[in-house]
Amino acid sequence: MNGVRRAALGVLLAGLAALPFAVGAQQDPAREISESQRRLQQIRQERQQLRGELSRIRSRVGDVSAEIRNIQRQQQVSASLLREINLQLDETARKIDETTAEMIATQGELQDKRDQLNRRLRDIYKRGPVHNAQVLLTADSFSDLLNRYKYLYLVARRDRSLVSEVSELARELEMREHELRRSLSDIQYLQSEREQENATLATLRASRGATLTELRTTERRANTRLESLARDERRMTGVIADLERRRRENERRAAAAAAAAPGNANRPPPRPAPSTMTTADLGALDWPVGGRVVYSFGRATQSNGTTIRYNGIGIGAAAGTAVRAVEAGTVEMAAPFEGYGPTVVVSHGGGYYSLYLYLREIHVRPGAQITKGQTIGTVGGEGTPEGAHVEFQIREPGGAAVDPITWLRRRG
Repeated sequence: MNGVRRAALGVLLAGLAALPFAVGAQQDPAREISESQRRLQQIRQERQQLRGELSRIRSRVGDVSAEIRNIQRQQQVSASLLREINLQLDETARKIDETTAEMIATQGELQDKRDQLNRRLRDIYKRGPVHNAQVLLTADSFSDLLNRYKYLYLVARRDRSLVSEVSELARELEMREHELRRSLSDIQYLQSEREQENATLATLRASRGATLTELRTTERRANTRLESLARDERRMTGVIADLERRRRENERRAAAAAAAAPGNANRPPPRPAPSTMTTADLGALDWPVGGRVVYSFGRATQSNGTTIRYNGIGIGAAAGTAVRAVEAGTVEMAAPFEGYGPTVVVSHGGGYYSLYLYLREIHVRPGAQITKGQTIGTVGGEGTPEGAHVEFQIREPGGAAVDPITWLRRRG
């Protein structure tokens, strides 16, 4: 009996010591917390996938736009994660409130039962161990004896029930105390996780800001590059157009002079000098320099979504590598050209031209007659986004740029 009282008193004191740490909970929150934990796990898996995707984006193409979209999605996932954590915090707080209220009620009931048990123990102690026998032996009749025996039986059963109730209440109080301590541990963990997630969200916001700044810088560089290329292309097209006008004007003057010469009135006009490049050369010309194609002819979409047009192909090679003429002709231009650096333009007659841009050095002079395969300069272009390379163009009669790949020999 004394052991039961001491156990009940110890559990009661332990429960009272835990009360000041109670903070909050809801009626039957287990399902809500379980659902929230399931969603939390799904969100964490999605965030892990997004982080892996971001690493692949950065290592594959460095696409800043895709990186920003990924970071925005990570921010959304992180915000969802915070919502779930806050929900679990609220549910756990309500659960703590509920457990605290139940502990207070259980402690009150335990105190009442313990007082009853103490009074009963004092009564038994005062009457002594022979009290029950005296009650039975002093009966006046058999009927009185039965009534007294029934009374003693009911009192004993009530005493046992009271002891059992005190023990049960003590166990229940201990269980509530354990539940409360576990809820307090859960809420501390959730608060720590919320702090970490807030820090992650702040890092993502800072990363997004830095990436946006990088994107704007990249966009400005790309736009500047596009404007510069468009301007350079217009000027180069103008140069070729001037060359074509002069060629045709020279041919017209030669024909007029021949017709005006004595004795040539009935003769047909002289034919222009034969072209060293014709459509028969399609797919048969040697490459001006060996190397990989760093950009192709035509329109190309950049990583930031902008579009750029190339009038030739870029052939990447080590800086200083010799660049050779693809066919014999006359050097029409051999000088630095704004935007393209050292440039050589070779006329092959009949309105066909080959252009060699982004050279480092020029080894020919304007007006010089060159042969097929002759070195005209060396690879430059180190300061361009593509690195060391030469841009090779072919212009057909009229000055239109065509895809040089169709003229060059197919490589393995």
